[in-house]
Amino acid sequence: MQQQSSLLSKYNIPGPRYTSYPTVPYWDAEDFTEKLWVRSFQQAFAETTDEEGISLYIHLPYCESLCTFCGCNKRITKNHKVEEPYIDTVLREWDLYLARLPKKPSIKEIHLGGGTPTFFFPESLKRLIDGVLSKAIKHPSASFSFEGHPNNTTYEHLKTLRQLGFDRVSYGIQDFDPVVQEAIHRHQTFEKVKEVTEWSRQLGYTSINYDLVYGLPFQTSKSIVGTIEKVKELKPDRIAFYSYAHVPWIKGNGQRKFSEDDLPRDDEKRALYEIGKEMLLDLGLVEIGMDHFATREDELYTSSLNGQLHRNFMGYTASSTRLLIGLGVSSISDSWYGFAQNHKDVETYQEAVNDGFLPVFRGHMLNQEDLIIRQHILDLMCRFSTTLLEAQMPYRSILERLAEPLQDELIELSGDDVHITEKGHAFIRNICMAFDKRLWRKQPETQLFSSTI
Repeated sequence: MQQQSSLLSKYNIPGPRYTSYPTVPYWDAEDFTEKLWVRSFQQAFAETTDEEGISLYIHLPYCESLCTFCGCNKRITKNHKVEEPYIDTVLREWDLYLARLPKKPSIKEIHLGGGTPTFFFPESLKRLIDGVLSKAIKHPSASFSFEGHPNNTTYEHLKTLRQLGFDRVSYGIQDFDPVVQEAIHRHQTFEKVKEVTEWSRQLGYTSINYDLVYGLPFQTSKSIVGTIEKVKELKPDRIAFYSYAHVPWIKGNGQRKFSEDDLPRDDEKRALYEIGKEMLLDLGLVEIGMDHFATREDELYTSSLNGQLHRNFMGYTASSTRLLIGLGVSSISDSWYGFAQNHKDVETYQEAVNDGFLPVFRGHMLNQEDLIIRQHILDLMCRFSTTLLEAQMPYRSILERLAEPLQDELIELSGDDVHITEKGHAFIRNICMAFDKRLWRKQPETQLFSSTI
């Protein structure tokens, strides 16, 4: 335990979560143009077979109340009149992409994120998905998913989305402890979560995920144990067990509804994860990549065995597509060769689309070094290993930065292979940082990232 505590002190530093490489603060945004982005996604589409298909991420930003732990782009309102014009804009944006593609795309994945997608009425979501699919081909093995708030996900939501082809749903649970819920302004009962879970199973959803968060204000080992004991009763197929990222310098006062003194720190916070992880493993779940657990029957586990596990701005996915198009305010698109992010403000986003422009305001085109490093970090995040090929690029500086993790037994080196040990899983973000040449060439002068552990 003392050695673990020493490692935590040593490695618990600010670092990226690597949903992309390069990470957003290191994008060459000043060189980005809409023309370059169009060329990039057209290249990706040309290289994409109908069998592979493309992915869509659709951001639905509205929430009726603010959860103070949340780092997502959201707009708080109880005015549901915003639904129709927002969906109109998303469908117009989709038309702008379709006009730049030579044929109908085959859609393999759709994910509705937020905000709170179930803020929207079921008939609004039906209009959105029907509008998207009416101008595309639905892939024969398509898998669609959405994020649902237990308090406002109705049976009609679940039925409507199931009929539209959605087979996976993720519910934000965070913690069942009422003291923690009060601090983060996220009130939901076990009974309500049980109800929506049972509805989901009755309607044929094949994968139900719960998001749990450790490191929240007033959270204790007792609340973690109590939460996972309740989760045990409901038997979800997946668990995302995230570290709370306290970044008020980025997200503003929304995360200042409690004091930093109310947060578990360092060893205490990591102990919450270890307690939770042990309980999840005891439930028969398997650790998949970083922060994720799945049953052996879930496709996420199967994909981790056959080497198809992928990670992008939608999180971990069971298969990969070369092209991910992000629709809606603040969405990020990924062509593998480049990234593009939409305007973060709803009105600015809508104005750009209504004027006939793709609503991207920043992005990055990957150079050859970026592409190589991106693959290494993806391999580490998805398979806990990667292979260094000297013919691709010089690795001396990376090996030098891996010396300490090697000494601390967080990794093993065998020839050209780098393998993260079981002990090193907790430090995967630190190990990926050793590969991040952009980060090391230009160390941040201010804090950009949450702590790694």
